[in-house]
Amino acid sequence: MRARYIARLGGIAAVIAAALLWLVPAWAQPRVFDPPGPGAASAAAPGDTAPAPMTAMAAGPTLTRQLAQARLATAKYATNLARAKADGYQVITPMMPDMGIHYMNPGISGFTVTRPQILVYEHHGNSWQLGALEWVFPSMPKTPPLQDATFGFFPAACHYKDGTFIPDQNSKTCQKTNPKTGSTFSFWHPDLTTMHVWIWYPNPAGLYSSTNPLIAPFNGG
Repeated sequence: MRARYIARLGGIAAVIAAALLWLVPAWAQPRVFDPPGPGAASAAAPGDTAPAPMTAMAAGPTLTRQLAQARLATAKYATNLARAKADGYQVITPMMPDMGIHYMNPGISGFTVTRPQILVYEHHGNSWQLGALEWVFPSMPKTPPLQDATFGFFPAACHYKDGTFIPDQNSKTCQKTNPKTGSTFSFWHPDLTTMHVWIWYPNPAGLYSSTNPLIAPFNGG
């Protein structure tokens, strides 16, 4: 009984610790690597006028708890792309400007806050860092799955195994190989509604913004 009680306290403490990290403004959170090169974009410092992302203090207890759960569940992927690949995440885009390289797990569907369908990574040299989590929906959700969530859009496209894709509204016209890269066809999807959640890299544009101005230095992939 005592052992179970202590284990339960440990689990609660872990959630609280992750939640408290979200209470810290994004510019004060540690990062694994900083934008490369002189003059590269940097996170806002106290006193700057750049808008700050939503914090847990503005979000409320439910969202704070959900974000904490998402961070705890994806911490194993934060700087370990190999672990993400081993767990089924596959590259589906090249470097998307001000966004990242997207890896999708085809075995995950629907919304579960601890199981993102897509991991968005930033790449610099030999380092990989998780920037955002992403979920996709066939249409705009009637009820946002997270408080005050905003959504983006990804057009129907043919995807290839090297991560390249070609917009195409008709799955039957997807070419068997990408004419530019020679990579073989992987899958097609219709128009999708997207929801990014930037909980692993600060984003002055906001928690749910599709793009992040601080990612610009990594646009070279």
